Amino acid sequence: MNSWLKVNISGPVAGVLLLILSVDGQAQTLINNFGDWSAFFDGKGKAKTCYIASLPKKETGQYKSRGNTYILVTHRPAEQSRDVFELRAGYVYRKDSEVTVNIDGQVYRLFTDRGTAWAHDQKADRSLAGMMIRGKSMVVTGFSGRGTKTIDTYSLSGFTAAYKAIGKACGVK
Repeated sequence: MNSWLKVNISGPVAGVLLLILSVDGQAQTLINNFGDWSAFFDGKGKAKTCYIASLPKKETGQYKSRGNTYILVTHRPAEQSRDVFELRAGYVYRKDSEVTVNIDGQVYRLFTDRGTAWAHDQKADRSLAGMMIRGKSMVVTGFSGRGTKTIDTYSLSGFTAAYKAIGKACGVK
């Protein structure tokens, strides 16, 4: 599992271009921006990893400070994995808590591990990606270790085009 550092850069696409850097400091390669989503790849050949990322359009909660929050959907062909859904909260989740993801009325429950939330299995990852392709917006609700409830709203505008771009870049159909 890579550790990620996020940097925001102003740009022409919906106010913010999301650039993700790996711990070794090498910049990931931007494929393109698609609406509110950005597509990237890292590595070469069989070790290539492709992912899309987005920032929330709205963050709410009674917190004093919060780190960066964003969503990644990743294809790792060498590991025979695709559509891996990863949510970074910007805080540590309450121990043994779940996060809910609501996409146009369809609710998914994710398990948490410190500051990250994940789908329970590959079937749930695939289902989430499918709903994100068809959906308009996504609302994520979680609770911090201090009990603070947060609600983040993500636009799904551009998700489908970004998803297709990483599929093409990583040879995933």
